[in-house]
Amino acid sequence: MNSQPEKSPFNAGETLCELTSPLTVLLLGSGGRECALAWKISRSPLLRHLYIAPGNGGTGAYGENVALSPLDFPAVEAFVKAHGVDMIVVGNEDPLVAGIWDYFNGREGAPLIVGPSQAGAQLEGSKDFAKQFMVRHNIPTARYQSFTAETLAEGEKFLESLRPPYVLKADGLAAGKGVLIIDSLDEAKSSLREMLSGMFGKSSATVVIEEFLKGIECSVFVLTDGNGGYRVLPVAKDYKRIGEGDTGPNTGGMGAVSPVAFADSEFMRKVEERIILPTVNGLIAEKITYRGFIFLGLIEVEGEPMVIEYNVRMGDPETEVVMLRIASDLLPLLHAAACGNLATMPLDIDPRYATTVMVVSGGYPGSYPKGKVITGIKEAEMSATLFHAGTAVAEAGELVTSGGRVIACSAYGKDLDDALAHSFEAAKALQYEGKYFRTDIGADLRLIEQTAR
Repeated sequence: MNSQPEKSPFNAGETLCELTSPLTVLLLGSGGRECALAWKISRSPLLRHLYIAPGNGGTGAYGENVALSPLDFPAVEAFVKAHGVDMIVVGNEDPLVAGIWDYFNGREGAPLIVGPSQAGAQLEGSKDFAKQFMVRHNIPTARYQSFTAETLAEGEKFLESLRPPYVLKADGLAAGKGVLIIDSLDEAKSSLREMLSGMFGKSSATVVIEEFLKGIECSVFVLTDGNGGYRVLPVAKDYKRIGEGDTGPNTGGMGAVSPVAFADSEFMRKVEERIILPTVNGLIAEKITYRGFIFLGLIEVEGEPMVIEYNVRMGDPETEVVMLRIASDLLPLLHAAACGNLATMPLDIDPRYATTVMVVSGGYPGSYPKGKVITGIKEAEMSATLFHAGTAVAEAGELVTSGGRVIACSAYGKDLDDALAHSFEAAKALQYEGKYFRTDIGADLRLIEQTAR
């Protein structure tokens, strides 16, 4: 743990924190989340120019795609200097866990960075660190223990002390695939051995075993400035399973909805008092620099919020509905967070519902083909805003698939059914070989709303 606060990287450029002229922004990432962020940032009158690195087949509509790896920090630095970039917005977790904040820390003319230091990024980079942090700050979470190959026997005994199903998590980043939920004790023990033997490479050299929590999940996003100032963004719920009725293997996300019926004012009061404030204050108390997004993966257990996980960036596909519901200009909010003075910034929320339905490649989340020509874009855009995730522009100029999750169809509505109708209409309009999407996104929340009436 750091014994001293990390130095500000803005010593040489305090004028960056005086938002007196438009900003040149570099957004790092290539998915649907980054497309939604690019869409929102591009709408700001305070934007001079937006670069997206590397971007995808849709982000070019909102800025300039550049062939740059977010993990090649020297190349990012050279680009920043050559193009007068004022602020870097880090879309995905990998550069944060790798230490992009620390790389620029103290460098002459460093840009502002929206994202935590490497120490702060451990909230996502190490599940064991995150669980220990929650315990230190009395943040409600599932009972757990962590194990390595040397403590395998103790891990098996801990599994025996739990009721099924059993939750096993790779400690490090595993591209969203490092969590196993298993009903059989024998299978859980076998999986523990496989994980510790390298199932997820170095990421599962340590395995966190948790008690299973039964309830309904939601995603809460907080933008914080490292000085105690924060803003709570619209709450969303995503759908991870590939199949209807939440069946089949996990994916990166098949859809999302905002607002969330059960996340009412009383629930959110508990979230703020018991989770958000202890998290923000805990980071300050431990002298960890954190200026960016905190993703709280929550579960409601008999009316009480508990933390399943932290992420250190916005979620995907939740960003594709959250950005629609932020009525304020996002750019000055990001700028204030990076400068450490977010406390005075207003945040207005659009009262309408927003939904997104992800259209994916056939075979996903397993192996799938790429390069399938996509048609129906104009027709789909009549019903929804399209946030590209796995698309590319082929040499002939055609839009083609380049990933498992292809396009998020995001739409507003006066209520949940209205928004979903628009999202589904757009999903149906898109055409390419092997297209698939879930038709039951939001069905569980619709039932909750009907019951509440």
